[in-house]
Amino acid sequence: MNQINTKKLTLTAIFAAIAVAGSLLSFPVFGSKCAPVQHLVNILCAILLGPWWGLAAAFIASLLRNLLGLGTLLAFPGSMCGALLAGVLYQGFKKLPFAYIGELVGTALIGGMLAFPIAAFVMGNEAATLFLFVVPFLISSLGGTIIAIIITVSLKKAGLLVKMKESLE
Repeated sequence: MNQINTKKLTLTAIFAAIAVAGSLLSFPVFGSKCAPVQHLVNILCAILLGPWWGLAAAFIASLLRNLLGLGTLLAFPGSMCGALLAGVLYQGFKKLPFAYIGELVGTALIGGMLAFPIAAFVMGNEAATLFLFVVPFLISSLGGTIIAIIITVSLKKAGLLVKMKESLE
């Protein structure tokens, strides 16, 4: 059990570090910083590690991005909701498209709406509305999801995705 947790913990830390480094490749959309690498990481975590490890990686990455000045507080709801829903749906259905759908819906719709109170009440953005962040979060999430589709489908076709998952069990 400890060996499994050590492997998963290590991979979670590596994925969080990739997400933080990947946030250097971000772009602004309507007041939010879109970081597609975070969404790629969310999907990889969902498939390889499960929802709770993915949630942990997203939280760590969001925290580090904020501490390093590479992100905003809006990174928390977007990345964490996407990671969790992608992991839950993939765990439940064991099909790659469910991880992709979970990431898109979790980040864009749920995370986008949860960003509203953070932007309005914590960050003092008076222009914030309930659906303001849905489109920018969708753009960011869609970019990362497309990259994840290319990577995960290629890994699956090569038979490596199963081997990677088995090495973590």
